[in-house]
Amino acid sequence: GVSHVLTLALQELSLLCKRDVNGVGMLYDLLRSRWLQALLKIYECLQHYLGKRPAPATLQARALSREVVELLREAPQSGEIKELRRLLRSPHLKASPALLSAHDTVAQKDFEPTLPPLPDNIPENEEAMRIVCLVKNNQPLGATIKRHEITGDITVARVIHGGLADRSGLLYAGDKLVEVNGVPVEGLEPEQVINIL
Repeated sequence: GVSHVLTLALQELSLLCKRDVNGVGMLYDLLRSRWLQALLKIYECLQHYLGKRPAPATLQARALSREVVELLREAPQSGEIKELRRLLRSPHLKASPALLSAHDTVAQKDFEPTLPPLPDNIPENEEAMRIVCLVKNNQPLGATIKRHEITGDITVARVIHGGLADRSGLLYAGDKLVEVNGVPVEGLEPEQVINIL
């Protein structure tokens, strides 16, 4: 994996360090740093998880269960078939179709984050626009807003160190707010925008 490649690179760099090639010592120290080693281990663990994350065997467990019960009614009655019919009729599965329905709902969902579509009325002369998605829970945003003295736009006045906005690295002082939670902020007072936040 990545750790093995890093180990090989360190071995090569150690040879170059002895010859005092420009910048190699700094690169060698960087690659040996504990924080980089820890990040690479986390990366490998995540890659391992992504490669082995469980996938549902079927997206339609409820319908499949009903189909199996129907097929078992017509099949010759062996001991195994009787046992399977008993299991499928058990209170856990038969009386609670919600269990299989919940399985199907979860199996069919894509839990990756989705961004809303870009608004249609973006000015053509706009230099750049970012869509920022922050989940607040019960914590404050950690940023203040103000009305720009000249343009009248609502902008981020200050990002408070250690707050949610600062930790996300997505908001900066001077950023113009166009929309908050799907509500356009043009013409609104800063106090109204704070209530939307």
